[in-house]
Amino acid sequence: MWKTILRRVLAMIPQLFVLSLLIFILAKQMPGDPFTGLITPESDPNRLEEMRVLAGFYDPWYVQYYNWITNAIQGDFGKSYTYSMPVADLIGFRAMNTLWLSLLSVVLLYLIAIPLGVLAGRFQDTFLDKTIVLYSFVTYAIPTFVLGLLALFFFGYHLGWFPTAGTVDIKYEEGTLGYVWNRIYHMLLPAMTYAILGTTAVIQYLRSEIIDAKSMDYVRTARSKGIPIKKVYSRHIFRNSLLPIAAFLGFTITGLLGGSIFIETIFGYQGMGQLFMQSISSRDYSVITALVLLFGFLTLLGSLLSDIIMSIVDPRIRID
Repeated sequence: MWKTILRRVLAMIPQLFVLSLLIFILAKQMPGDPFTGLITPESDPNRLEEMRVLAGFYDPWYVQYYNWITNAIQGDFGKSYTYSMPVADLIGFRAMNTLWLSLLSVVLLYLIAIPLGVLAGRFQDTFLDKTIVLYSFVTYAIPTFVLGLLALFFFGYHLGWFPTAGTVDIKYEEGTLGYVWNRIYHMLLPAMTYAILGTTAVIQYLRSEIIDAKSMDYVRTARSKGIPIKKVYSRHIFRNSLLPIAAFLGFTITGLLGGSIFIETIFGYQGMGQLFMQSISSRDYSVITALVLLFGFLTLLGSLLSDIIMSIVDPRIRID
C-alpha cells in the first residue's frame, strides 16, 4: 500500500503544476493588479508605477510564472499588500485557527450524525425515523448564511451565551488554561452551526446502509444463531454501514481545512474562509492565488485520504 500511496503523491505533482498554471493565467486576466488595493486618494502614481516595475509586473507572463512558482515551491508566496506581511505567515496564522475550528466541527458533526443515522435505520418507518428524516430535510434546505445569522442573533446577541466575533479575548495570555478555554468558547457556536448543517449526508447514507444491511444473509445468519440484536448491530451491521461514511471522511476533513467562507465571515472568525473573502474584496492577488492553490492541493489530498481510510476500514479494498 505504501508504494501505491507514494505513486499517488507523485501523481499530484503534474496535477498541481497544471493547477498552478491555470491559477496564474486566470489571475492575470483579473482586472487591476496586485497593487490596486494600495490605491488611495493620497497614493503617488509614480511610486505605484515604480513598485510595478520592481515586482516584474511588465515582464513576459512565462517569466512572471517561473518566478512565482519557483518562489512558491520554496514557501515564498509573496507579500500581502493589505496586511503588510508575507503571505505564508498570514496563511499559517489563519490556517491554525481554521484547523481547530475544523476539528471541533468534525467531532460535533459525527457525534450528532452517527447516533441519528443508526437510530433512523434501526427503527425504520417509526415516528423516531420520520422525525430524524424531517430534521435531515430541514437542515439540508436551510442555507448556511440563514442558520448562521439566526444562531448569531439568538444565541449571541439575544441570549448572550456565546461571543459574536473573534477567536479569543485579548485579556487572556497565550498558553494558559483560560486562553485555551476561551478559544474553544469562541469556536462552539460556529462549529455547532457547521456541524448541524453537515449532518444530512452522514445521516442519510448511514440510514440507507443500515436498512440494506438488515436484510443481508450474514445478518440473518447471526440472528438465527441467537446472537443478541444489540451485538448484531454493533459488531456486524454498524461496521459495514460505515464504509460510505469513511469514503467521505477525507474530503470532509480537507474541505473543512479550506475553511467555511460563510461561517467564518458571519461569525467574524479569523480563519482561511474569512481571509479568502477579505482578499477578494481588497484585490490582494498574492493571497488569492496562494489560497486557491492550497485549496486545490487539499482537494487532491482529500481524495487520497478517503482511499486510505477506505482500505483501512475494509481490508478487501485496495487502492490502485
